[in-house]
Amino acid sequence: MTDVLIVGAGPTGLTLACDLARRGLGVRIVDKAPAHARSSRAKGPSPRSLEVLEDLGVVDAVLAAGAEPPLMRKYRGGVPVADADPYAGSSPTPAEPYDRGLLIAQWRLEEILRDRLAGYGVTVESGSEMVDLDDTGDSVTVSLADGSTTAAEYVVGCDGAHSRVRKLLGVPFEGETHEEQVMVCGDVELGPGVLERGVWHQWFDEDGAVMLCPIPGTRTGWWFQASPERDAEGLPVAPSEEGFRLLFARHTRLPAEHLTSAALLSTYRVNVRMVDRYRVGRVFLAGDAAHVHSIAGGMGMNTGIQDAYNLGWKLGQVLRGRAGAELLDTYEEERLPVAALTLDISSERLRATLAAIKLPGGGLDTAVVPASRAPDRGYRWSSLAGTGAGGDGADGDGSTGEDRDGLRAGDRAPDALCTEAATGAPLRLFHAFAGPHFTLLGFGPGSEPVLHEAVAAHGDAVRAFRVLGRGAGGPTSTGPADLHDGGGLARAAYGIARDSVVVIRPDNHVGLIADAGDPGAVRRYLRALDGAGQPDASHRAGVVDGAREG
Repeated sequence: MTDVLIVGAGPTGLTLACDLARRGLGVRIVDKAPAHARSSRAKGPSPRSLEVLEDLGVVDAVLAAGAEPPLMRKYRGGVPVADADPYAGSSPTPAEPYDRGLLIAQWRLEEILRDRLAGYGVTVESGSEMVDLDDTGDSVTVSLADGSTTAAEYVVGCDGAHSRVRKLLGVPFEGETHEEQVMVCGDVELGPGVLERGVWHQWFDEDGAVMLCPIPGTRTGWWFQASPERDAEGLPVAPSEEGFRLLFARHTRLPAEHLTSAALLSTYRVNVRMVDRYRVGRVFLAGDAAHVHSIAGGMGMNTGIQDAYNLGWKLGQVLRGRAGAELLDTYEEERLPVAALTLDISSERLRATLAAIKLPGGGLDTAVVPASRAPDRGYRWSSLAGTGAGGDGADGDGSTGEDRDGLRAGDRAPDALCTEAATGAPLRLFHAFAGPHFTLLGFGPGSEPVLHEAVAAHGDAVRAFRVLGRGAGGPTSTGPADLHDGGGLARAAYGIARDSVVVIRPDNHVGLIADAGDPGAVRRYLRALDGAGQPDASHRAGVVDGAREG
């Protein structure tokens, strides 16, 4: 029996499979498609998803295959009327290394994730369609279309908006379809030099629109989105290559033959729907199987990736016997509100964009606002925030959370550039966090006993670092797991004013900010989430030895 069976091998399923496989769990991932899709579809990962991909060890490949979002050029009557750079004035910061998303064809992102998964010895089982499942309470038996059955401890449906898993569970998919908001989409080829690449071209006319965005990694490939042709009764006409040429010529005022081919044609209607629960027994839903919404703001694929990242470490802790099964309830607790917020934000951005394009110079840049990144920020409401896992609901610093300024438990953990005290080599906190473990950051000398105790009790389930400020001594007085924060970037990012310990969850969110004088807060928090850890004297030298391996 496998540990986890994942149904659906898009970005959500592949992210989850990679996260579970790196934890040494038994994973199977099945997909009913007979071959891997070559559709470009979603345009790429958001800043937070890039952080997830960095933790999974694939961000370099993704950055090499992708491109930064291009300048947006808006046309009216075939004439350029405005250029817009939604990220003008934005730049990475020490706390947020990615200030914008990345353009990459979805098939290429999936290919990179499949390659990573193959490195763990797991391959996607294409042409394997799940047709039924039976949750016995102790395991889940899954029936496949070829007549075979397989058993798993848990099943996760990452099988898209038409999810078979969701339908078998009987989970409602409440919401609405906006029949009047329809678009035709596809991947097209244009002749060389027809349009300037590095620009997202957007023609908005009173009778429709065409948008062409260059697909990174291709010389002549473009994402094509357009208002559909309509028949005599005003109904949308099904997309076709010839229809795409007609739309192209009508709005660009360029010869139709410049569009040389069109593939992967589809009709897109705005659906705004979500489930009322993410879990039924031993079966979970993630990604489009749990929520769909307008494409405005580009949050669809990214919300799914972050669903997977939230669920992966929790399944890992439970399956390895290090946490109770009740930890899995926090997946729905944390992600269901995010889905609801995402639907609200994307719907509002769509309304704003539809209003903007009625006027010359309006375009898709209207959808790119800070609000579209709001779902990435964290889970302050979660029972895992602060010492909620231990039962008292406080932030671990003596506050209830509402009266604490700046970073709080539940928030995304910031990055910061430090240096390794022993070698002087630069080390980003994200690199310290990378991997399937909890991370402890100890600020000030008072934190040292708390770090030693945590490593002794939990071994390689935690990595602990003393973060040393100015005047903390040179490399001769420090250990390999010590970091110099000479520029004060880490203290500033974490809002540290006194000796403290910060616990970072395996999905790189702040679990706890505790006063170093209260070791019980850290002890209780880790025991709740890694309760199988037992004191082991061999790790007591261990803020040094146990902190960096693995």
